[in-house]
Amino acid sequence: MNIALTWQKSSFSGGSDGNNCLELAATPTNLHLRESDTPATTLTAPPNALAHLLAGIRADAPTHQSP
Repeated sequence: MNIALTWQKSSFSGGSDGNNCLELAATPTNLHLRESDTPATTLTAPPNALAHLLAGIRADAPTHQSP
């Protein structure tokens, strides 16, 4: 059984209609991510796995930018 996904564009995408956007869809058990320029390729993960990934990315993110 296929569930129709409702994709939402990231607010960080600037609201443009271009193909440079991150999109998210949710189902009862998973979150789905894709880039709008390659919509057939998706990353699917349970919410807790995605939360751990994002926490790791944030932990390694620089706290400031060099000039």
